Amino acid sequence: MRKFTFIILMMVLISSACGRPGTDEESGQKTIRIAHLVNPTQSSHMMAEAFKEQVEEESGGQLRVEIYPSGSLFPSDREAIEAVQLGNIEMTIPALASLSGFDQNFMILDLPYLFENEAEAYSVLDGPFGQELLDGLEEVNIKGLVYGENGFRHITNNINPVYTPEDIEGQKMRTLESPVHTDFFNAFGANASPFAFGEMYSSLQQGTYDAMEAPIALMYTSNLYEVQEYMSFTSHVYMPIALLMNNDFFESLDEDHQEILMDAAETFREDQRELEQEQNVEYLEEMKEAGLQVNDVSDEEKQAFRDRAEPVYEKYREMLGPELFEDLEAAIEEAE
Repeated sequence: MRKFTFIILMMVLISSACGRPGTDEESGQKTIRIAHLVNPTQSSHMMAEAFKEQVEEESGGQLRVEIYPSGSLFPSDREAIEAVQLGNIEMTIPALASLSGFDQNFMILDLPYLFENEAEAYSVLDGPFGQELLDGLEEVNIKGLVYGENGFRHITNNINPVYTPEDIEGQKMRTLESPVHTDFFNAFGANASPFAFGEMYSSLQQGTYDAMEAPIALMYTSNLYEVQEYMSFTSHVYMPIALLMNNDFFESLDEDHQEILMDAAETFREDQRELEQEQNVEYLEEMKEAGLQVNDVSDEEKQAFRDRAEPVYEKYREMLGPELFEDLEAAIEEAE
């Protein structure tokens, strides 16, 4: 009975959040509903709150923002993106890997060991290459506003520290909802498969998965360090987030309101990246104090992972086309 009651309450919540029209015809006020997965202590939610304040203030209340964190409306990034695409909500802030199901060109950013550091990633993402990817989303009714940051991702597990691919041979590993991630972790030797983020804690706690991978701040704010013993700094992927909006909704706004949204999005990008970096330092120390065992992985050891990933690179070079790879390589060279 309690389970049934919970299901009914969730249906009412989703219906009330997604069923309201985006525009109040009498006042002309428009509501922007943002649904995302992370909890309120994570940087992307905190900066979404600042985004809300800026948009509402600069629009004189004509644009109203509602935020639904912690997967309260949708249990996965993919479902939240679909809701934005269909206009059931106006915005979401997913990890970029989930966008590959809507535009396969985003798969190129899921490949391992593309970027040496955050500055290089920012240069590529905020430059012409990254903007062209965002612009391509308009073909599927999604407006890509800006990139934010989840940061470099690291392998965690309950079995042993990871220094080489051999250390994760056969481990049941959860990956993001991206075929590229599943492919390269299988190439590393893991038994990899995607799984909804909202159910990760219980699946790790119950042993359904041995391992996963995540950036530092997300690991902490989702309490996943409580059900993982080891974190190895593999830095195998730099993962952005993206601030996404339903394109029809964006185009329905007057130019002043569009400009307000873009200005607030750019502020979100800069402040969220800065806060994410600060959280990484603070949260890593707190996880260590709580008992998480952390180990570095040397450049020589990372090379073994790169070597294992070569067939994956070739697969996606053929799938996506050499021109896209050449454009990315040129953008990386320019950033160096």
